[in-house]
Amino acid sequence: MTKTSGKPLHAPTLHHLEQLMAGLLEGVILMDPTGIILSANPAALKMHGVRAVEDLGETADDYATRFRLRYRDRRALPRREYPLMRLLAGESFPDLIVEVAPVDADEPRWVHQVRDIVMDEDGGEPDCLGLVINDVSERFDAEDRFEAMFHANPAPALIIRVADQRYVLVNQGFLDLSGYGREQIIGKTLFDLDFLAQVERKAFVKDRVVNGQTVPQLEAELPLANGDTTLVILAGQPIEVANQDCVLFTFADLEPRRRAEHALKASERHFASVFEMAPVAMVVTRGEDNRIVQVNAAFKALTGYADAAVIDRVADDLQLWNDAAQRQGLETEIRDRGGFRGLDVQLLHRNGEPLDCLVSAERISIDGDPCVLWLYQDISARRRGELELVEAIDAVMKDANWLSRSIMD
Repeated sequence: MTKTSGKPLHAPTLHHLEQLMAGLLEGVILMDPTGIILSANPAALKMHGVRAVEDLGETADDYATRFRLRYRDRRALPRREYPLMRLLAGESFPDLIVEVAPVDADEPRWVHQVRDIVMDEDGGEPDCLGLVINDVSERFDAEDRFEAMFHANPAPALIIRVADQRYVLVNQGFLDLSGYGREQIIGKTLFDLDFLAQVERKAFVKDRVVNGQTVPQLEAELPLANGDTTLVILAGQPIEVANQDCVLFTFADLEPRRRAEHALKASERHFASVFEMAPVAMVVTRGEDNRIVQVNAAFKALTGYADAAVIDRVADDLQLWNDAAQRQGLETEIRDRGGFRGLDVQLLHRNGEPLDCLVSAERISIDGDPCVLWLYQDISARRRGELELVEAIDAVMKDANWLSRSIMD
């Protein structure tokens, strides 16, 4: 490229521009219409990691051999798309973002936001071309760190831009939860893909999103890609992403909890059915004093008590145990060891008749409350049979002794 300028900039004018540029925080590179780099202020030099204007290159072409530029999506800029080249071609580019690195560097060192300025004396052909540079490296570094953290966070999350309610970011946790692909979400609006369709207080939530306000924790049925829904709790927090107002939504999957609750309820219904139908007497107690909360039909048949007589009572109230001290010892055993199996005890029927039983007990949970399940197996008939057998044996032995003495006599 030629170094001859068709209409050179007067020295006093250039000097005045340099004086003005020296105090600016923005970087400024001046170039004449032929592509010769005339001047650069200290800020522009610092933004390129050089100390003198000559280090930028003598011309726009020379600059392109010393610095490698690429877009934020990592696509390299062709030389004709370098800002200085576009400036020479008469193109305007307000707020272009480029990553800049020395030609021998592996990775970009700066992120520049650049815009063009064209100067002339009388509105005719330009006398001087200017490139104004803002170093936005820190801002984009912060955004990169935020995005890295956002995507690394296992908690499902997505970000909605307030201005148009479009999804601008979504992390892998949300993709795994919803079953959607990233390309199915990014760029869509709440109207296209309404993840808030089945949220509590839907109108309230959407109004908060439109106004960029905090959304308190609410339960919702999140629509999934396969047409099903999953129970979640969501919350929204206003944030700024790329200088734009957004709302960050986080989600907690409550579906496992819901399935567990359903399974627990089914289990408790099953327990209730088995409990009532069991042929063995059963009692459920709760609290430190083992207050009776439930008895089954077999227990009522065994003891002669009705529900109204035993519910919310303790064993001492009913004089249910023949040996209260033994019962207290077994309650201590439950607290210390969680339960016991097959111990001989004696209960009392409502009419005072003793009942020989084998008792077992185990700590359980009902509706989330700690309880104790007691099982009483009535062995009174067996015990009577054993006593009758012993008596019969004794009688036989007495007869045998009598017979022996008779023979001896």
